[in-house]
This record gives sequence, structure tokens and C-alpha cells, in this order.
Amino acid sequence: MLEALIFVVFPFCMLFAAISDMLSMTIANRVPLLLVGTFLAVAPLTGMDWTTLGLHLAAGALVLVVTFGLFAIGGMGGGDAKLMAATAVWMGLSISLAQYLVASAFFGGMLTLAILAFRSSALAVYTSRNMFLRHFANQAGGIPYGIALGIGGLMTYPDTQLMQWALARLTS
Repeated sequence: MLEALIFVVFPFCMLFAAISDMLSMTIANRVPLLLVGTFLAVAPLTGMDWTTLGLHLAAGALVLVVTFGLFAIGGMGGGDAKLMAATAVWMGLSISLAQYLVASAFFGGMLTLAILAFRSSALAVYTSRNMFLRHFANQAGGIPYGIALGIGGLMTYPDTQLMQWALARLTS
């Protein structure tokens, strides 16, 4: 049961956030709350010591401070900031967090370039009313960065401490 939570909750939240951001340009508060709540419930049951648990929470707090600074100056959406912080809790102060941040930045940059190219194309005029593409076509709209955060999270999640614990339990 514990392994199932580890295998399902984080990937589901990443996919939900990415799709939600693509369709509505918002990431619901329940997504980061579910991520943090599940982590707090699961981590102690895996045998994670209190120091390591504290370092995971410190990673989330550090990312939250930085991303809310970016939100305050208009460089990032509030939902993106909360999602990054909640994801950082799962990654901890480890190489996984650095990999997540780099992967998300890379995919965010590629997504931004693709959307800017799409917005300047003739195709954007025809897709501006399409449910899936309307935010991509909107010249005044932002970038649904939750897509990049979801991809970055899914790519780096297999290397996290909790996922490694769950995989070891299944193979033993």
C-alpha cells in the first residue's frame, strides 16, 4: 500500500498540474497540498529519519522563498511557485532537486520558444478558440510553465529517495 502511494500520487499530481495549466493556466492549490500532505504521511513510514525529513522540508521552504520572490516581480505564476516548492519537498536537498530544477528550466525554455513561435505563426489565428490550444495562441497570455514542471518532475522522480525505497521493496 505504501509503495502504491509513492508510485501513484507524485506522478498523478505532476500530470494533473501540467494538463490543468495547459487548459486553464492555473494550478489548483490542492495539488501542492496533496503532494506535501502525502509526503508527510509517507516519509516517516519508510524509515526516513527526522533529520532527512527536515532537509526535505527545508528544500521546499528554500524553493518557496526563491519562487515567491520571482512571483513578486512577475517572473513566475503563483501556482508554479507552489508546485515547485511541493515538488522540492519530494526531491529533498539532493542531486535530484538540482536535476529537477535544470530539467524544468530546460523544458520551460523549449516550451517558451515553441509557444512564441506558434503565436507568431498564421496557425495561431485558427486555433485561438480551440480548448487545448487557446492559451498557446493568446499573444497577451503567459506561458503554462506547469507543463515543464510536470515533465521535469516526472523525469527526475525515479532517482528520488522515496522512489528508490519503493523500488527496493518491490524487488526484494
